[in-house]
Amino acid sequence: MRLVPSVLVAAATLATAAPALAHEVIYVGTLSGAKEVPPNLSPATGTAKLTINDHENTIRVEFSFANLMGGLTAAHIHGPTAVADSGTAGVMTTLPTFPGTPIGLKSGVFDQTFDYDLASSWNPSFLNGAPRNGDTSLAFATLITAIGDGKAYLNLHSTSVPGGEIRTFFQLAPVPEPETYALMLAGLGMLGWATRRKRMPI
Repeated sequence: MRLVPSVLVAAATLATAAPALAHEVIYVGTLSGAKEVPPNLSPATGTAKLTINDHENTIRVEFSFANLMGGLTAAHIHGPTAVADSGTAGVMTTLPTFPGTPIGLKSGVFDQTFDYDLASSWNPSFLNGAPRNGDTSLAFATLITAIGDGKAYLNLHSTSVPGGEIRTFFQLAPVPEPETYALMLAGLGMLGWATRRKRMPI
């Protein structure tokens, strides 16, 4: 029975420390034609996830899509727009598309991590425009601020809708409450204690 209190203490400690130690922030979104400007009636659907590491200046870009009306021609992040969750803006990331984009497919998945300390990760016009003037750190700060403010969107272009068939702005992914960490670890501790008890000779 002594194991349980110690597990609870460890769980509480981890729950308190976890947010402070986190270097990553995750944003998610749901792609649709209704979010395009102008909206379209595409039957395509998709989901997107950005994992931002602001210590290493990297972003892991993940998205999946299905049922595009035309083959995929490009995928990239635009921004910042003037108003959150609305409007259009130029491309911020690599042109003509993210390297490795499944070009030509109507359904597919994408998962790549990009180093935004590299000039090659940017649209040159965005990177070299004022006030960034080629400064990748300032460009990265502008990008993640736009994402966090809801002023950056992932756009998937296709042969049927060259201007963009489906897109999404991003919202912060839900984060488990500290109590969730504590309960999870306490449950694991109880499971370990029960397993050890079963192994004890009667």
